[in-house]
Amino acid sequence: MANKEYIKLLDKSDIDRLRLKIKTDKGKVKDIVVQYESFIIGKWTAIVRYDCNHGFFHRDLLQPNGDKEKQAISINNLEDALYYAEQDLKDRWEFYKEKYLKKIKK
Repeated sequence: MANKEYIKLLDKSDIDRLRLKIKTDKGKVKDIVVQYESFIIGKWTAIVRYDCNHGFFHRDLLQPNGDKEKQAISINNLEDALYYAEQDLKDRWEFYKEKYLKKIKK
């Protein structure tokens, strides 16, 4: 089994990034984690995470108070799930960050 972990920057400011962890076996994706993180108040903060923990593919919307809002996503093929997660976060990271920051201000 091979494990790959890498980071992709989302903008030129270097404060918004994707963290990807991919486990493969004989070239086939077996497990994924795609997480959007932003550098907020002096530390890297996870805002959205896609993974297969709990036995199904889902998105966790993480809250400043530590709560998680879990949303199941009906994709069974992990290669497709990986593409979906990465594309969603590339397209919508600013939206997710804005929602997260509004909750900090409350």
